[in-house]
Amino acid sequence: MKKIVHYIGLDVHKDSIAVAIAPQNSTEVRRYGIIGGTLQAVDNLLKRLAKPNLELRFVYEAGPCGFVLCRHLRSKGIHCDLVCPSLIPKKASDRVKTDRRDADQLARLYRASELTPIHVPDQEDEAIRDLIRARTAAVCDQRRARNRLKGFLLRLGFRYTGKTSWNDAHKRYLSGLLMPRPAQQIVFQEFIHAINDAAERVARLNTAVVDALPGWKWEPVVHALMTLRGMQELSAMTVIAEVGDLSRFENPRSLMHFFGLTPSEHTSANKRVQGPITKCGNPHCRRVLTEAAWHYRLKPLVSEAMQKRQEHQTKEVRMLAWKAQERLHKRFKHLAAHKKSVVALTAIARELVGFVWAIACKVKPAQKPPAPEVIRTCQGKVYRLNPQKKMPKTQ
Repeated sequence: MKKIVHYIGLDVHKDSIAVAIAPQNSTEVRRYGIIGGTLQAVDNLLKRLAKPNLELRFVYEAGPCGFVLCRHLRSKGIHCDLVCPSLIPKKASDRVKTDRRDADQLARLYRASELTPIHVPDQEDEAIRDLIRARTAAVCDQRRARNRLKGFLLRLGFRYTGKTSWNDAHKRYLSGLLMPRPAQQIVFQEFIHAINDAAERVARLNTAVVDALPGWKWEPVVHALMTLRGMQELSAMTVIAEVGDLSRFENPRSLMHFFGLTPSEHTSANKRVQGPITKCGNPHCRRVLTEAAWHYRLKPLVSEAMQKRQEHQTKEVRMLAWKAQERLHKRFKHLAAHKKSVVALTAIARELVGFVWAIACKVKPAQKPPAPEVIRTCQGKVYRLNPQKKMPKTQ
């Protein structure tokens, strides 16, 4: 007997979840009500809704609550999708927003197949992504601390005449400064301590990111992307941790859309106007790809460091990396002669995405051995069994 699908929209918050049900064999949307925001409350909801002739499919918006609820439902064998809030169709005249109405809209659109689900990373990928984002936040905090100190010194009339800041000469200059008042000297020393603490934090996170790469299932893909000019460990890990499997995109153009590197457009009748890039995608990947694109202003060259990164890669991957150097340098030189350098740089970053996609599709992630089975006895003892190891024969 064919099961009837019930599409269930959830408006998830920290302490509450609004639930709406859209049956497959009806045009109505029923409001179930509001339940608690815990996983136990969701389990109680499943017990009430579960029936032999029903199939439950859940959907909710990606938000601050993360992927915990989605992973919990999928672990029970229940279909669950996450959707991006910016991709949900909305009426321009709809000015009333409540939790119940949002749940109704999710259930109705999910039944009509009008929602586009997003990729849900596994816990290991999410952990490395959080580590890389923490490193990015630490760099931003370091930059803010430095800017506060430079603004403070400029207001008091101290001007550094060197060409480069925060090198050894600049640090010696700062160590010899004396503020006019004791209170200002305290402020100056606190700014120095904040900068040093931020630098130590960045160094610790840099080490943690490098140590997290060995053993990661995407390590072969990261090493393959490092064959590209301007893509080193941190840049390649950022792209993979934020996107996951790049081969899930049908073509590089869709990956460019995901990064927000495609130009906006307003076309009507015979008039076609293209504007700046959309910036609707992942900002972290867009930043590292733009930084990598700046290296292609230089002539094609395989340096000693790059040759070392390409040692254990296939000939196909190395040829793609060399083709990227030749093409992108030529394009950068051509675009820089007619357009602003920022516009040319963005165009090179967009084309670099195509080579990133091509290389990522050539390399498969590492296959991890299955996790050991855990058996807990009634006495509380825990035994871990290795499925690859044969058990000894009993006498």
